[in-house]
Amino acid sequence: MSASEPLATTPAAPVSHAHPRFAEALAALGLQVEVRRFPDATRTAAEAAAAIGCSLSEIVKSLVFTADGVPVLVLMDGSSRVDVELVRRELDAQKVKRADADLVRETTGYAIGGVPPFGHATRTRVLADRRLLDHAVVWAAAGTPHTVFPLDPKTLIAHAGATVVDVREPAK
Repeated sequence: MSASEPLATTPAAPVSHAHPRFAEALAALGLQVEVRRFPDATRTAAEAAAAIGCSLSEIVKSLVFTADGVPVLVLMDGSSRVDVELVRRELDAQKVKRADADLVRETTGYAIGGVPPFGHATRTRVLADRRLLDHAVVWAAAGTPHTVFPLDPKTLIAHAGATVVDVREPAK
Protein backbone atom coordinates (compact mmCIF):
# COMPACT_ATOMS: atom_id res chain seq x y z
CA MET A 1 0.00 0.00 0.00
CA SER A 2 1.41 3.38 -0.94
CA ALA A 3 1.30 6.41 1.32
CA SER A 4 -1.24 8.04 -1.00
CA GLU A 5 -3.78 5.21 -0.69
CA PRO A 6 -6.42 5.76 1.99
CA LEU A 7 -6.35 3.44 4.96
CA ALA A 8 -9.26 1.02 5.19
CA THR A 9 -11.56 1.91 8.04
CA THR A 10 -14.01 -0.15 9.96
CA PRO A 11 -16.98 1.27 11.77
CA ALA A 12 -16.25 1.93 15.40
CA ALA A 13 -18.10 -0.17 17.93
CA PRO A 14 -20.45 1.86 20.08
CA VAL A 15 -18.83 2.98 23.30
CA SER A 16 -20.33 1.32 26.34
CA HIS A 17 -20.06 3.06 29.65
CA ALA A 18 -21.05 -0.14 31.45
CA HIS A 19 -18.57 -2.25 33.37
CA PRO A 20 -17.06 -4.75 30.84
CA ARG A 21 -18.58 -7.79 32.61
CA PHE A 22 -21.99 -6.13 32.61
CA ALA A 23 -21.61 -5.09 28.95
CA GLU A 24 -20.90 -8.77 28.16
CA ALA A 25 -24.01 -9.83 30.10
CA LEU A 26 -26.15 -7.33 28.16
CA ALA A 27 -24.77 -8.61 24.86
CA ALA A 28 -25.28 -12.26 25.85
CA LEU A 29 -28.92 -11.48 26.69
CA GLY A 30 -29.38 -9.52 23.46
CA LEU A 31 -30.31 -6.41 25.45
CA GLN A 32 -29.59 -3.00 24.00
CA VAL A 33 -29.99 -0.40 26.71
CA GLU A 34 -28.82 3.15 27.07
CA VAL A 35 -26.11 3.18 29.74
CA ARG A 36 -25.69 6.64 31.21
CA ARG A 37 -22.43 7.68 32.81
CA PHE A 38 -22.26 10.47 35.36
CA PRO A 39 -19.11 12.42 36.29
CA ASP A 40 -19.91 12.07 39.98
CA ALA A 41 -20.56 8.72 41.58
CA THR A 42 -24.17 7.70 42.13
CA ARG A 43 -23.46 5.21 44.91
CA THR A 44 -26.72 5.81 46.72
CA ALA A 45 -30.26 5.59 45.39
CA ALA A 46 -30.79 9.26 46.24
CA GLU A 47 -27.69 10.31 44.27
CA ALA A 48 -28.80 8.20 41.30
CA ALA A 49 -32.35 9.59 41.33
CA ALA A 50 -31.04 13.16 41.49
CA ALA A 51 -28.61 12.57 38.61
CA ILE A 52 -31.24 10.87 36.42
CA GLY A 53 -34.10 13.16 37.36
CA CYS A 54 -36.47 10.36 38.38
CA SER A 55 -38.24 9.48 41.60
CA LEU A 56 -36.33 7.61 44.29
CA SER A 57 -38.69 4.63 43.98
CA GLU A 58 -37.67 4.20 40.30
CA ILE A 59 -34.13 3.30 41.36
CA VAL A 60 -33.30 -0.39 41.80
CA LYS A 61 -31.00 -1.17 44.69
CA SER A 62 -29.10 -4.46 44.24
CA LEU A 63 -28.31 -5.53 47.80
CA VAL A 64 -26.40 -8.63 48.86
CA PHE A 65 -27.30 -10.44 52.05
CA THR A 66 -26.32 -13.82 53.45
CA ALA A 67 -28.95 -16.35 54.44
CA ASP A 68 -27.38 -18.96 56.70
CA GLY A 69 -24.03 -17.95 55.18
CA VAL A 70 -25.19 -18.24 51.53
CA PRO A 71 -25.25 -15.02 49.45
CA VAL A 72 -28.61 -13.83 48.14
CA LEU A 73 -29.31 -10.71 46.08
CA VAL A 74 -32.34 -8.58 46.92
CA LEU A 75 -33.64 -6.06 44.38
CA MET A 76 -35.44 -3.24 46.15
CA ASP A 77 -36.84 0.11 45.06
CA GLY A 78 -34.72 3.07 46.09
CA SER A 79 -37.24 4.58 48.48
CA SER A 80 -37.67 1.42 50.56
CA ARG A 81 -35.66 -0.68 52.96
CA VAL A 82 -35.35 -4.46 53.01
CA ASP A 83 -37.07 -6.17 55.94
CA VAL A 84 -34.47 -8.79 56.88
CA GLU A 85 -37.07 -10.79 58.83
CA LEU A 86 -39.26 -11.10 55.71
CA VAL A 87 -36.21 -12.24 53.71
CA ARG A 88 -35.42 -14.78 56.42
CA ARG A 89 -38.96 -16.17 56.27
CA GLU A 90 -39.01 -16.15 52.46
CA LEU A 91 -35.81 -18.21 52.35
CA ASP A 92 -36.69 -20.34 55.39
CA ALA A 93 -33.32 -19.36 56.86
CA GLN A 94 -32.19 -19.20 60.45
CA LYS A 95 -30.14 -16.01 60.05
CA VAL A 96 -30.05 -13.27 57.42
CA LYS A 97 -27.61 -10.37 57.51
CA ARG A 98 -26.16 -7.77 55.17
CA ALA A 99 -23.03 -8.93 53.31
CA ASP A 100 -19.78 -7.03 53.77
CA ALA A 101 -18.02 -5.28 50.89
CA ASP A 102 -15.61 -8.16 50.27
CA LEU A 103 -18.41 -10.71 49.97
CA VAL A 104 -20.40 -8.38 47.69
CA ARG A 105 -17.42 -8.11 45.33
CA GLU A 106 -16.64 -11.84 45.54
CA THR A 107 -20.27 -12.78 44.84
CA THR A 108 -21.13 -10.25 42.16
CA GLY A 109 -17.80 -9.08 40.77
CA TYR A 110 -18.77 -5.48 41.47
CA ALA A 111 -18.23 -2.94 44.23
CA ILE A 112 -21.04 -1.72 46.47
CA GLY A 113 -22.72 1.22 44.75
CA GLY A 114 -22.32 -0.29 41.28
CA VAL A 115 -23.88 -3.76 41.59
CA PRO A 116 -26.22 -4.43 38.66
CA PRO A 117 -29.23 -6.75 38.96
CA PHE A 118 -27.62 -9.41 36.73
CA GLY A 119 -24.30 -10.22 35.04
CA HIS A 120 -22.62 -11.38 38.24
CA ALA A 121 -19.46 -13.40 38.81
CA THR A 122 -21.41 -16.21 40.50
CA ARG A 123 -24.92 -17.58 40.20
CA THR A 124 -26.87 -16.28 43.18
CA ARG A 125 -30.46 -16.58 44.31
CA VAL A 126 -32.31 -13.33 43.59
CA LEU A 127 -35.40 -11.89 45.27
CA ALA A 128 -37.15 -8.85 43.75
CA ASP A 129 -39.56 -6.83 45.83
CA ARG A 130 -42.98 -6.55 44.23
CA ARG A 131 -42.94 -2.72 44.49
CA LEU A 132 -40.53 -2.59 41.53
CA LEU A 133 -43.47 -3.58 39.32
CA ASP A 134 -45.25 -0.30 40.20
CA HIS A 135 -43.19 1.51 37.55
CA ALA A 136 -43.05 1.49 33.76
CA VAL A 137 -39.27 1.94 33.85
CA VAL A 138 -36.70 1.49 36.60
CA TRP A 139 -33.03 2.44 36.72
CA ALA A 140 -30.26 0.17 37.96
CA ALA A 141 -26.47 0.31 38.26
CA ALA A 142 -24.53 -0.83 35.20
CA GLY A 143 -21.56 -2.22 37.10
CA THR A 144 -19.92 0.96 38.33
CA PRO A 145 -20.91 3.70 40.79
CA HIS A 146 -20.97 6.13 37.82
CA THR A 147 -23.30 4.24 35.48
CA VAL A 148 -27.00 3.38 35.30
CA PHE A 149 -29.40 1.94 32.74
CA PRO A 150 -33.19 1.97 32.31
CA LEU A 151 -35.33 -1.12 31.78
CA ASP A 152 -38.91 -2.13 32.33
CA PRO A 153 -39.10 -3.97 35.66
CA LYS A 154 -40.61 -7.20 34.30
CA THR A 155 -37.70 -7.62 31.89
CA LEU A 156 -35.16 -6.69 34.56
CA ILE A 157 -36.63 -9.19 37.03
CA ALA A 158 -36.75 -11.92 34.36
CA HIS A 159 -33.10 -11.42 33.35
CA ALA A 160 -32.05 -11.38 37.00
CA GLY A 161 -33.81 -14.73 37.45
CA ALA A 162 -35.56 -13.20 40.43
CA THR A 163 -38.50 -14.44 42.42
CA VAL A 164 -41.03 -11.66 43.05
CA VAL A 165 -41.67 -11.36 46.79
CA ASP A 166 -42.81 -8.90 49.45
CA VAL A 167 -39.71 -8.08 51.50
CA ARG A 168 -40.13 -4.33 51.94
CA GLU A 169 -39.92 -2.90 55.41
CA PRO A 170 -43.28 -1.42 56.42
CA ALA A 171 -43.47 2.37 56.26
CA LYS A 172 -43.11 4.01 59.66
